Amino acid sequence: MNLLSYSAVELAAAIKEGKVTAVEAMEAVLSKIEETESKINAYVTIDKEAALAAAKAVQEKIETGVLTGPLAGVPVAIKDNLCTEGMLTTCASKILENFVPTFSAEAVINLEKAGAVIIGKTNMDEFAMGSTTETSAYGETKNPWNLEHVPGGSSGGSAAAVASNECFFALGSDTGGSIRQPASFCGVVGLKPTYGTVSRYGLIAYGSSLDQIGPLTKNVSDCATVLEVLATHDTKDSTSVKCEDTDFTSALVEDVSGMKIGIPRDYFGEGIDAEVKEAVLAAAKALEGKGAVVEEFDLSLVEYAIPTYYTIAAAEASSNLERFDGVKYGYRTSEFDGLHNMYKKTRSEGFGAEVKRRIMLGSFVLSSGYYDAYYLKALKVKAMIKKVFDDAFAKYDLILGPVAPTTAPKLGDSLSDPLKMYLGDIYTISVNLAGLPGISVPCGKDSKGLPIGLQLIADSFQEKKLIQTAYTYEKLRGAFGMED
Repeated sequence: MNLLSYSAVELAAAIKEGKVTAVEAMEAVLSKIEETESKINAYVTIDKEAALAAAKAVQEKIETGVLTGPLAGVPVAIKDNLCTEGMLTTCASKILENFVPTFSAEAVINLEKAGAVIIGKTNMDEFAMGSTTETSAYGETKNPWNLEHVPGGSSGGSAAAVASNECFFALGSDTGGSIRQPASFCGVVGLKPTYGTVSRYGLIAYGSSLDQIGPLTKNVSDCATVLEVLATHDTKDSTSVKCEDTDFTSALVEDVSGMKIGIPRDYFGEGIDAEVKEAVLAAAKALEGKGAVVEEFDLSLVEYAIPTYYTIAAAEASSNLERFDGVKYGYRTSEFDGLHNMYKKTRSEGFGAEVKRRIMLGSFVLSSGYYDAYYLKALKVKAMIKKVFDDAFAKYDLILGPVAPTTAPKLGDSLSDPLKMYLGDIYTISVNLAGLPGISVPCGKDSKGLPIGLQLIADSFQEKKLIQTAYTYEKLRGAFGMED
């Protein structure tokens, strides 16, 4: 069996049994990266020597019985907005082109404790602002299924790396769909956990009330295993929640009998591609065949989700990105006249167009005279959206729908029309506004051979229901890959 076709859990088991070493696994990944990276551009930073040295150190710990977990020795890719001690962390932006953190994000520390070995940092939309990984200062990432198409965003580099076997699993962050949508476009599994389940310490913030770190993996078993490692309470993060039940792998059970699944009619109206609709409804039918109770219902307020999200996210972004000013760290303009001019020139030269657009929008909605009209109103609608989901989960265990209205668009299509790109997030953003968990699982391909993702949404801290249903569907669906 080709080493790269192993899932993360399978690889860790093979390393534990002595069939292969962590160093051999890392060498296989690095040689795959060398072969395909010039075409895909999934990575921003790779430190081969450090990766091989870390793999060697982990291998010794596995052999001496210090590391016994289900991810020990497995090479992992980290999205470039998660701080990694001693390794360049740029958020794919010129303004952080020379930033090397002195600490690591809690999620990264948890993976290292579990014995996962970091390969490098993946490409992303600049400061996670975008849905295509085309706003990166390091150039666009391409979709491994078809190099003329986008991989989705903002965790497009992580999704593309998993899909092209340039890593065994990856970390992404999801502010409005940035794990689930690239997972859907690249035919991999992506999970956005309940807000607070995974510590946000060390994640360079875009929208602090919406951001959540999660895994991108080859299958649902890997997804549950990684989430188990990530979900720890962290006193350094005031939004971190102490979850009582984090035994997510116990939910890897093939059984949905009696599971009540609601399908929002609003998700299947105008704007959705016919092939996407067909594949998602076929997946619902398959779950129904396994004993799930599936019915349609009205999930109101869907049309308000996008303006609400972009008002809140942009407001938080304008506040979070204030710290990048050329004074303490990061890029500083070479010629300036006084402090204010230095701020202005540094930010003008350091930030890309999409980031500037969102900072301006955020500053506008927070300005006096507009605060009540926009930001405060958006917060009220956010509370209403949460209430709508609460009502839905009083009746259903899960909500089922598409991840995105279409499959991956062609490179350049979305950037020419930012509004169109924003509308592509219609099915994912309300999950972030309500702080809920959601998972994307591949459920078919369109006539162009591009993957289609199925989205399952659960109530807060009900990840186990998501995992169980996604796992059952995955078993029903069978193998899924570029060659299948």
